[in-house]
Amino acid sequence: MAAHLDLDEQEQLDQLKAFWKRWGNLITWVITAALAAFAAWQGWNWYQRDQAGKAAAMYEEFDKALTAQDADKAAGAAADLKARFASTAYATQAGLQVAKLQLDKGKTDEAKQSLTWVAEQGVETGPYRDLARLRLAALQLDAKAFDEAAKTLDAVKSAEFAGLVADRRGDLALLQDKRDAAKTEYQKALAGMDKTLDYRRIVEAKLATLGVPTVVEATGAAQ
Repeated sequence: MAAHLDLDEQEQLDQLKAFWKRWGNLITWVITAALAAFAAWQGWNWYQRDQAGKAAAMYEEFDKALTAQDADKAAGAAADLKARFASTAYATQAGLQVAKLQLDKGKTDEAKQSLTWVAEQGVETGPYRDLARLRLAALQLDAKAFDEAAKTLDAVKSAEFAGLVADRRGDLALLQDKRDAAKTEYQKALAGMDKTLDYRRIVEAKLATLGVPTVVEATGAAQ
């Protein structure tokens, strides 16, 4: 029996040697690659956490300047965030917030630059880029940069902003004296907006100036 077991063990050992001779290098490379990938993944997660932590600390400084309504200091802090942590949401949020402060302070050109950076280089996740595009398009309309505004609106892809995009397109058409096109866009805006939004009243007012009755007016006329 012992001899029989020895023969079985020897046969298994020979099979194992043959298997390892044929596949050993491949198995070693696969294991090595898997370990390297795991280490890289762990390293990337650590890097991301480290970057986020540093960006958060820098964002606090930006927020202090924003709270103090110091446009220059806030712009400097936002610029630092964009330079060092452009891939984080902190930089994108700072870009949007500093643009609003700059606009409030009458720094329209600076606001456009801040919004342009967010629209082109902000983080992809969330509505940040499209929100920046909508705000940028409004500034471009104010400056009568109609072609630029149209291109900016074309870049907005989020379905949640469809109503606001149509509203901006209505403004664009009206400024170009295309009243029929403006009516169509404003009607699209109303159709694309939640009925609980207060902004609908503004769109309805725009339609009223174009001779299109609002829902309330139409109901009153029917009675």
